[in-house]
Amino acid sequence: MKQVSTLGELKAAGYQSKSIKDELRENLIRKLSSGEAVFPEIKGFEDTVIPDLERAILSRHNMLLLGLRGQAKTRIARLMVHLMDDYIPIIKGNELNDDPLNPITFEGKQMVEEHGDDCPIDWLPKEERFVEKLATPDVSIADLIGDVDPIKAASMKLAYSDERVIHFGLVPRAHRSIFVINELPDLQARIQVALFNILQEGDIQIRGFKLRMPLDLQFIFTANPEDYTNRGSIITPLKDRIESQILTHYPKTLDIAKEITQQEAHISAAQRDAVHIPELLKDFIELITFKARESEYVDENSGVSARLSISAMENLYSAAERRMLINKETSTTARITDFWGIIPSITGKVELVYEGEQSGAYEVAIDIINEAIQELFLIHFDHPDEGPQGEDSPYVDVKNYFENRGSVDLINDASGKQYHQELQKVNGLAGLAKTRNFEGEESFTAMELLLHGLSTFNTIEREIIENTFTFTDPLSDMFGDDDEDLNDLIN
Repeated sequence: MKQVSTLGELKAAGYQSKSIKDELRENLIRKLSSGEAVFPEIKGFEDTVIPDLERAILSRHNMLLLGLRGQAKTRIARLMVHLMDDYIPIIKGNELNDDPLNPITFEGKQMVEEHGDDCPIDWLPKEERFVEKLATPDVSIADLIGDVDPIKAASMKLAYSDERVIHFGLVPRAHRSIFVINELPDLQARIQVALFNILQEGDIQIRGFKLRMPLDLQFIFTANPEDYTNRGSIITPLKDRIESQILTHYPKTLDIAKEITQQEAHISAAQRDAVHIPELLKDFIELITFKARESEYVDENSGVSARLSISAMENLYSAAERRMLINKETSTTARITDFWGIIPSITGKVELVYEGEQSGAYEVAIDIINEAIQELFLIHFDHPDEGPQGEDSPYVDVKNYFENRGSVDLINDASGKQYHQELQKVNGLAGLAKTRNFEGEESFTAMELLLHGLSTFNTIEREIIENTFTFTDPLSDMFGDDDEDLNDLIN
């Protein structure tokens, strides 16, 4: 079909015109009938958002994707391109993608009238039939709809009401395409009004001159519920004309969140080859994001984007890679101490409430990391304050080591050998890791988790001084280094 180059050949080939909404509907039906995944890149929406999207497409609806930041709204809109035909015919040289069988512009109609079946046509790929605009307060009617070009009117000696003197905006130029407006509430109310008739009647009005142009568009709008109060709102008449409002959400499980992070994080092949991220730490990254969404210091109405996990994963690779390069090693495994290098990924991704602002973004990030450590610890190990105590406690050897004035210093930039030696000093750590089936390099990650986790329950003390994490007995600071004074106090 793509070899067809004239209107006559197009007719002879049996081409049938169809609207963009019918095009999306037919391709969706084909995918559903064949069992093909419609949005394979979108994780966690299989039973919620995607069925709503499919119903909206089958109903030929314009859509509003409503959800907090980082819930894949824009990603979904962009993936709609895959439901379009690979190519569609247009009148060659036409600026509004006129259908050769059903032109709507003066120029297109004139071309067909003058050339008849010899009217030249071109083929427009689906990638060029997607128009995206970020709504900002400075967007004007001229940007979206168009404006009269007085110079063109004067040179062609035409009235301002003649469509030939109009410089068309983004919406008309998206004829027969998908048009996406991101953050719709940020669009000024008077600009939203301009979309009324386009959605319902296909009319556009420029400087009081009403044009009957049956534009063929699939509108997709995105919005954040927070915007409804903080920056603007979607005016009711416009919202009423958007047939389907689809609610998005954050990943509901760690496994889905991990899939999203692994898919979206930009990690080079060299980094993946050199740096190993244990499964334990992949869980840790997602727990940090989950805890950030639950934190009393973070504004829940603002949300915490999935980009936090993605940025954190990229920073974790880089923190481990940097340490590896400093120590002239050829490979390394990420550590929990490396997670203090992801703090910039947290502080830039959360909106704090008043109490959080008072504490400071850095302290809030530390609190979130500690909460995630504690939860990760409890997923794999027993609560130190529950179950058997004393000599029957699974942590008795670890406690004895620190009570006997033992300490562990985990330096951020320590080599792999130094890191292993510090962890192996503590009696019982390796055995506890083994009981949970951690082996090889993963066992050292579990051993480090035991230290950080026990410190969150105050079973041992953790002190962070510059780039060193020092673990000691919690009573050591209270009693000092004088053993005689300690014995006197105990006795």
